[in-house]
Amino acid sequence: MSKAKQNIDEYTSYVDSVSDLNGTEANLNWKEIENGYSNHKSMAMLNLNNIKKNEALKIDIDKATSKFEAYKVQIEEEMQQQKIQDLRIQKDNFRMSLLGKNYINDDMKFEWINKNNILSVYQNFVDTTEANKDNYSREDWDEIKLLYEAIDTRKNTVEKEGLSSSDNRKIAGLKLKFAPMYTLNRMGAKSEENANSKKN
Repeated sequence: MSKAKQNIDEYTSYVDSVSDLNGTEANLNWKEIENGYSNHKSMAMLNLNNIKKNEALKIDIDKATSKFEAYKVQIEEEMQQQKIQDLRIQKDNFRMSLLGKNYINDDMKFEWINKNNILSVYQNFVDTTEANKDNYSREDWDEIKLLYEAIDTRKNTVEKEGLSSSDNRKIAGLKLKFAPMYTLNRMGAKSEENANSKKN
């Protein structure tokens, strides 16, 4: 067997073997798979022009290349879906940390918040924000503001449903604590990110 034929056989075998990997495994090793693919393909193409009657060998290379390209599209789609899912989970976890264990992944109406739990939601929100304020990015602060405004909107409804004046006073105190903390730290996160972007 000629060296060129051997290289082409190794290339097609490589493509066959990686195409059998499931998405998770391929995802974890994608850089190595692509590097291996490039190396095998380069070797397969190396001596092709020096061989007479190389049409059949070219067909073998084209088949393997098409197979890998189709596999690559499939894996990249799976990787994109996984990234979207990971971001969704990350966002849900972030929201749950701020809104508490009763948080239901719903729209921003927050109908699960009622007169009996709204104080604990505010308390958890402000306590969690204070505990993590130095770690939040500007995007985190934007999300915090969005959630805070949604809780405030829900509070207007809850007040009509019989929120006690005692709870209302405590919520007012938490709101007074939150407002300057948000303003100061949101500005701090912005200036820190600007400083970092100038360094890069």
